[in-house]
Amino acid sequence: MRELRRKEKAIINREDMIEILEHTQHVTIAMCAGNEPYLVTLTHGYDREKNCIYFHSAREGKKIDILSINNVVWGQALVDKGYVQGACDHLYATVHFRGKVTFVGDTKEKEHALTIMIRALDNDPPSVIREQITAQSVARVNICRIDIDYMTGKKAERVIISE
Repeated sequence: MRELRRKEKAIINREDMIEILEHTQHVTIAMCAGNEPYLVTLTHGYDREKNCIYFHSAREGKKIDILSINNVVWGQALVDKGYVQGACDHLYATVHFRGKVTFVGDTKEKEHALTIMIRALDNDPPSVIREQITAQSVARVNICRIDIDYMTGKKAERVIISE
């Protein structure tokens, strides 16, 4: 992998990258089939122990078609801290990752994935988990797992005026 040109912006600490993956509500993943790229933004949950991202999806559609052909994805989680007025600069933290997507069929792993996603996104996870994770809902939901094999991070925490 190519090194960052602006090394002062690199996120070196893996824990900092994991925190971004755990606390952003969306990731964007890029995939490709037949030399045609495709990009989608997804709600997700990050599993720290497995170093993977879970997301749910329809059982059919363009994303599923592409991932069935080529399961390698490149993704990004972004914390947008906003444009700095008058400085022509933007503050942010981002994690890029590469991984392979697996369609999860195991019931226990699907329940685990849904629990992680609900905990990451909902203000009242226990009641949503209790009410929404049923045998019927688990059976019909399509869960995908991105097993991350590479991560890198970059941030701009303050305005740096280049000369």
